[in-house]
Amino acid sequence: MLRCDGDRVVIVGGGIAGALLAKTLQNHADVVLIDPKEYFEIPWANLRAKMDPAAVARTVIPHSEYLTQAKVVTAAAVGVDDSVVLTSTGGAVGYDFLVVATGRECSRPQKREDRLQMFEHDKARFASAESVLVVGGGPIGVELAAEIVMASPEKRVTLVHGGPRLLMVMGEKASAKALEWLRSKNVTVLLDQTVDLAAAGAGATADDKVFTTSAGETVAADCHFVCTGRPVASGWLRESFLGEHVGGDGKVAVDEHLRVGGLRNVFAIGDITDVPEAKQGYLAQRHAMVVSRNLRLLVKAGGGDGGSSKERKLHRYKASKAAITVTLGRRDALAELPFMTVIGHLPGVIKPRDYFIARTRRMMGLRTGARYDQSMFRI
Repeated sequence: MLRCDGDRVVIVGGGIAGALLAKTLQNHADVVLIDPKEYFEIPWANLRAKMDPAAVARTVIPHSEYLTQAKVVTAAAVGVDDSVVLTSTGGAVGYDFLVVATGRECSRPQKREDRLQMFEHDKARFASAESVLVVGGGPIGVELAAEIVMASPEKRVTLVHGGPRLLMVMGEKASAKALEWLRSKNVTVLLDQTVDLAAAGAGATADDKVFTTSAGETVAADCHFVCTGRPVASGWLRESFLGEHVGGDGKVAVDEHLRVGGLRNVFAIGDITDVPEAKQGYLAQRHAMVVSRNLRLLVKAGGGDGGSSKERKLHRYKASKAAITVTLGRRDALAELPFMTVIGHLPGVIKPRDYFIARTRRMMGLRTGARYDQSMFRI
């Protein structure tokens, strides 16, 4: 796949940003998506899928279902130069335009069936557990603890967080409200403590279900879920010609058009960018739409050296300071707005109870599966 005709767009990474970009561009360019998985996954629906496996089939979607005109290379990118991406299978994919959308490091099976089995395994672990340990008090950890305690209030839930307060991406008022809400539901919250899961597993038997925190406290749990942050997946870029644009934190420097280092034909979108904003899925989707418009202009201009008039028309991305909403079970939510912080049913109405699954499927040109949506509203 080395031959390019001026309109080859190679997108590395099939997450929320890369998948949407490939979908919107497939009828306007020669699109190639490089992804180690055969499917796209709606990431913010993972928590609901763990508790309600009926939702899983709608959130783990084969690339072939929405990419009818694009090519998919099932492999990881391991290197890149100014015209070719090298893959883990020994392949080389030429490009006229490159988009880096590898997000954060994450281990997922290649095949969709294996990923669905992982959810079934989590369901079984959860169903048989009387007590659950959640490690990490960011949005994912808080939402998971809330999902568990609202779905099964009889289970003992402990949340261990290494920071001084929950939800460090939000303000102190939001942190305090989240802590109060969780404790009102009998969730045990341990702050400024960590759990060495590797040490806990060393030499432990299948019946050993006691974890020790960094403060010496013991937590009994039949199962545990790790919800701590993951590093961005930019290691494959460091030894390439793009390495100078990768910061110490692994994030890739982009300009107002989301181009890497100002290069005319290389873009980056999603969590891997250094855009100063909260790393949330809907913002990654906005990245994808801006780059989609820009690439349509450049492809139409012909080649990576599009005319200066097209350059002047490129769309700009402005970092968002939009409200952050954390779901607390099926009814409640915590919302941090510019003028106030609210918790309860009202913000819960603002954020759909199906975790935007139906809306995301519509964006990808897929049927929403409305006949399944009703299960998401049952208590």
